[in-house]
Amino acid sequence: MMSTPHQNQQIAAIFRSMAERLASQRANPYRVRAYRRAADTIDALEEDIAAVASRQALEDLDGVGQDLAGKIEEFLNTGRLQAYEALRTPLPESVKAWTQLPGLSESLVAYLYTRLNITTLPDLERLVRSHLLRTAPGFSGSEERLLEAITASQQQIPLTTPEEAP
Repeated sequence: MMSTPHQNQQIAAIFRSMAERLASQRANPYRVRAYRRAADTIDALEEDIAAVASRQALEDLDGVGQDLAGKIEEFLNTGRLQAYEALRTPLPESVKAWTQLPGLSESLVAYLYTRLNITTLPDLERLVRSHLLRTAPGFSGSEERLLEAITASQQQIPLTTPEEAP
């Protein structure tokens, strides 16, 4: 695959975007910093990143460890980065609706969904009942009020149209 120095800029931009998305999801700050540092290194690199990869020297770059080297290789080989695409995937509407529940902000809902794999209201209810939600960054509400709202949401019965009625 023919590479250009432009790939350095592309990879750096992807890593910066990943850092921003991870920061908004309150991911591990060291991970966020690692993406930013690698982006800065790659952006400042005068040599084509593909040449560095071809001689298997990616991990010699400042801030690029085994994980990020693998991501760079993936991008160079496929033109895509699955981890980046996963971060760009929007929240399902049913999960996004949780922002209407007391004490849950959009960034906290994104954190619960992407980092803790809380994907359903019963999952969320279990998390609240375990009292672990209060340890999540950004939770500002009452667990009792949130449980009441979850219960109310789960009990909403979908309306049937007259044609569907027995």
